[in-house]
Amino acid sequence: MPAAKNVNVKDILRSLVSAPAEGTTVDPTVLPPTFLGALGDATEQPVQFRSFDRSVVVAPKKSVTSSAATINVPTNAVSVVSSLDSGQAPDLTGGSPGNGSSNSRLPSVPTVSSVPGDSASNMSITERLEHALEKAAPLLREIFVDFAPFLSRTLLGSHGQELLIEGTSLVCMKSSSSVVELVMLLCSQEWQNSIQKNAGLAFIELVNEGRLLSQTMKDHLVRVANEAEFILSRQRAEDIHRHAEFESLSAQYSADKREDEKMCDHLIRAAKYRDHVTATQLIQKIINILTDKHGAWGSSAGSRPREFWRLDYWEDDLRRRRRFVHNLLGSTHPEATLKAAIEHAPDEDVLVKGKQSIKSQALGNQNSESEILLEGDDDTLSSIEEKELENVAGPVSLSTSAQLVAPCIALKGTLSITSSELYFEVDEEDPGFKKIDPKILAYTEGLHGKWLFSEIRSIFSRRYLLQNTALEIFMANRVAVMFNFPDAATVKKVVNCLPRVGIGTSFGLPQTRRISLASPRQIFKASNMTQRWQHREISNFEYLMFLNTIAGRTYNDLNQYPVFPWVITNYDSEELDLTLPSNFRDLSKPIGALNPKRGAFFAERYETWEDDQVPKFHYGTHYSTAGFTLTWLLRIEPFTTFFLNLQGGKFDHADRTFSSISRAWRNSQRDTSDIKELIPDFYYLPEMFVNENNYNLGVMDDGTVVSDVELPPWAKTPEEFVRINRLALESEFVSCQLHQWIDLIFGYKQQGPEAVRALNVFYYLTYEGAVNLNSITDPVLREAAEAQIRSFGQTPSQLLIEPHPPRSSAMQVYLLLQSPLMFTDQAQQDVIMVLKFPSNSPVTHVAANTQPGLANPAVITVTANRLFAVNKWHSLPAHQGAVQDQPYQLPVEIDPLVASNTGVHRRQITDLLDQSIQVHSQCFVITSDNRYILVCGFWDKSFRVYSTDTGKLIQVVFGHWDVVTCLARSESYIGGNCYILSGSRDATLLLWYWNGKTNCIGDNPSGEFASPRAILTGHDYEIVCAAICAELGLVISGSKDGPCLIHSMNGDLLRTLEAPENCLKAKLIQASREGHCVIYYDNGHFCVFSVNGKLQATMETDDNIRAIQLSRDGQYLLTGGDNGVVMVWQVCDLKQLFAYPGCDAGIRSMALSYDQRCIMTGMASGSIVLFYNDFNRWHHEYQTRY
Repeated sequence: MPAAKNVNVKDILRSLVSAPAEGTTVDPTVLPPTFLGALGDATEQPVQFRSFDRSVVVAPKKSVTSSAATINVPTNAVSVVSSLDSGQAPDLTGGSPGNGSSNSRLPSVPTVSSVPGDSASNMSITERLEHALEKAAPLLREIFVDFAPFLSRTLLGSHGQELLIEGTSLVCMKSSSSVVELVMLLCSQEWQNSIQKNAGLAFIELVNEGRLLSQTMKDHLVRVANEAEFILSRQRAEDIHRHAEFESLSAQYSADKREDEKMCDHLIRAAKYRDHVTATQLIQKIINILTDKHGAWGSSAGSRPREFWRLDYWEDDLRRRRRFVHNLLGSTHPEATLKAAIEHAPDEDVLVKGKQSIKSQALGNQNSESEILLEGDDDTLSSIEEKELENVAGPVSLSTSAQLVAPCIALKGTLSITSSELYFEVDEEDPGFKKIDPKILAYTEGLHGKWLFSEIRSIFSRRYLLQNTALEIFMANRVAVMFNFPDAATVKKVVNCLPRVGIGTSFGLPQTRRISLASPRQIFKASNMTQRWQHREISNFEYLMFLNTIAGRTYNDLNQYPVFPWVITNYDSEELDLTLPSNFRDLSKPIGALNPKRGAFFAERYETWEDDQVPKFHYGTHYSTAGFTLTWLLRIEPFTTFFLNLQGGKFDHADRTFSSISRAWRNSQRDTSDIKELIPDFYYLPEMFVNENNYNLGVMDDGTVVSDVELPPWAKTPEEFVRINRLALESEFVSCQLHQWIDLIFGYKQQGPEAVRALNVFYYLTYEGAVNLNSITDPVLREAAEAQIRSFGQTPSQLLIEPHPPRSSAMQVYLLLQSPLMFTDQAQQDVIMVLKFPSNSPVTHVAANTQPGLANPAVITVTANRLFAVNKWHSLPAHQGAVQDQPYQLPVEIDPLVASNTGVHRRQITDLLDQSIQVHSQCFVITSDNRYILVCGFWDKSFRVYSTDTGKLIQVVFGHWDVVTCLARSESYIGGNCYILSGSRDATLLLWYWNGKTNCIGDNPSGEFASPRAILTGHDYEIVCAAICAELGLVISGSKDGPCLIHSMNGDLLRTLEAPENCLKAKLIQASREGHCVIYYDNGHFCVFSVNGKLQATMETDDNIRAIQLSRDGQYLLTGGDNGVVMVWQVCDLKQLFAYPGCDAGIRSMALSYDQRCIMTGMASGSIVLFYNDFNRWHHEYQTRY
């Protein structure tokens, strides 16, 4: 320890006892280390730790006041003198002016107050020592005592004697209060030498250890500081991240809230608009009812404005649109005539005529009160009586941008789905919307649409512009609505939010969302329709319609309108023989290859085509485009308006207009730019050939005026053309070949090498997958691609990649099914059995609900004295080819309760009828499950529901203002739901809903307070007969006087059936799903009307007819009357086909079994007679071949 080597003891004592100046401190370098250590414990001063990169000062716990001296030494401090020179030595004073320290940054430390100078001079040296060391001395003594064993061995004098003798000297030191001995010991030379000799090494070790410790401590502190800094920076980063996250969440939340508010506002506005539209429609409906010629304000025919009609969007089960409704927007389109006249032939007369028609148009539309422009029309409102005015049921579960796809247009808007409803709101601010012709919008439904989930019947995936991004939703009110979405993922989301209905119940597939999202090919494979078609359970028409529907063809997109084949080739002869193969087209070739010369031209074009951008093709045009569809349907609205919109507001040149079926066929065989196939309307819609609205379609170059379509000579009327065309489609020739045409349009010859071989390749942009529109980012290029796809037409989705199986022949089916379908010998006699009831009362009503799936198939009879019988049905015995071992069993077994006369109280309706009521067949209706009977004619103006099992009264239904005179039931749907129609003396009809689940009328399970779905007005007298066809949505009714009327099931009066003179009082009405309406008048006349009110045939009979029945396909009519003879008639011309053997009593009622093989007649004598029937024996093919 070099610093302490040359220090004199006197200097130390002098420094101890001299009175130091104020503020000065003892220089620690002059003190020996041991002394430093000893003194350090006695004073508590700030501790300063100095490191390479930081200095830390620890404040004192308390200031120690000494009256003798000021010693500023850190507690437990170790002075590392060896490593620092005096210049580097730590300044431990706190920067007082006396020590010249430059470290002014350290905190000032309060100095210990010194002894006043005057008292110091009077003290002796001993007193001064004692005063100076009064605090340190006890501590030093204690150290000496405590470490005595160690010190006595270590501290030795120069001659090896112990300086500290254990025992006596230490005890004296401990008990002594004097500091002199202590100072003497510490200042002695021996002590100094001993310390230097023995404690040096230990001190060096201590110093080294201190260095190590300080280094470790420094590293530790640096590490801890770094860790702390890391933790702090991480926390800071987390804080920043959390803050940013919070900010973004807040922004997102507020954006969502804004979006929600916007959506709510949007939905509220939409609901208001919808309510406004509904109100407008209701007002319009009331005005229509009042101003109709049968209404209260009805004026005479002369002063009435002209009526216009349009095709309704209502589809039947085979997807045929046949119903026409009033068209408040209708006109003769004189402005189109003017345009055409100016462009084609500026003939003065035509211009004058056009101007006059515009003038008369303006005059005719002066009653603008009833010509309010509507959003759609009142006939398609699914439910007029809204139960609640709640606009949005629950929160919106999904909202997405979408396009409403309708004929001619696709409108941008927002589709919203709640838990129970679907909404679409068109974006009226969209520039595209503002460009659209208002006339087109007026014919477009669903611009502000709302549809209940309970109304959705099926959901199909669809393509739009060749992209699989659309959905078509079919509703209970028999209209379909189509939406296009931004991408396929959105389609999936929408389907998952909609009810699980699949693609409906018709095609033998489960009602799952997976089926709704399945590809056309998957649906085709999974469905049972091909087998049903092969087994002849469904017709060719129905099968083609099925293929079109699943392959994406839709009425909502004119570019994808359903496609049907030409089947007849002879449009020139006076008579058409459907047994001649030459009259039928070869369905194995596409329309473009039927003419060999033209086929060669197309083949050569394909072979010689050289273009790197465009793949080879045979045909630059297509067999189905929007333009072709509108050409065919030009004469009926709304297609006239669509056509004019497409053509720039004018009709086409007369020579290019569809004006003759024969010419259209010839063009499709000769013209290289015409390879059109037909549309389904050719097989069911005669109105498309008639210029009912008197459009001025121009004059052809040869002077022929274009108006109605010129029919082939073998068809005298449009109805006859459609009927024969349909017969040809269902003929054996077509049945045998149809699978080959399916291969071309939907099958393996649609694309690839087979298509090349079959001369069946079209322009590449007509095929699915030809272009991905989402990959085109340039809006101009995308629009150009869309326009091209629109103009070229679209090929249906490919349904199968192997040949389609052929249809089984009729004989094959006959052998397979062992059932007398077609071409069988008449195995049974005409009369099967007679069943006599004990009561002898005339059987006024017979109902045969004998379908195979019923729990208890039965024939229910009701007599004039209101005794009913539930007679069990055992199906007809099989024909000769079947197993003969089974014992012969009669088809009907008499009700045991009636036969034994024991439980007649369970079969008698005892409630009193009104005295004026004459019991007839239409007083009763039996539900489709045979469990309930509905009876009318009660004095209290009600009709009632009874159980057929117990005879108990189940429900009493009030609604009319007078006695109910007749009842009718529509066909039933799955679950037994159907419509019940009641007619009354109050001249109204009420339409009720029979709920198959609750087995009562109305939606209320208890059946109380049932309310009708619609009130039908227009008659002036008591209703005597009525029929209802739910599939067509029509009600036909007749009254005691005045014409029969056709209403829609919404209550709109559609048509007045103008019968021949003196046919005023209708007695019986029957309607078929094919749209035939047969009415029998009390003067013995039969009239057949079309679904749109056109009289098609009349016939007079001498029998007083009491019962009539139509076959399911509407082709045959059965009649029976007082003569007791059942007659069979052909409906289309009322030609008599057959008369069954006469019975000994008059016929009062009639029914057909479900399989149509058994006719049941209720007789005036109180019995029923069963006749064997086979409609096929009057089929034209059966008669000509077998």
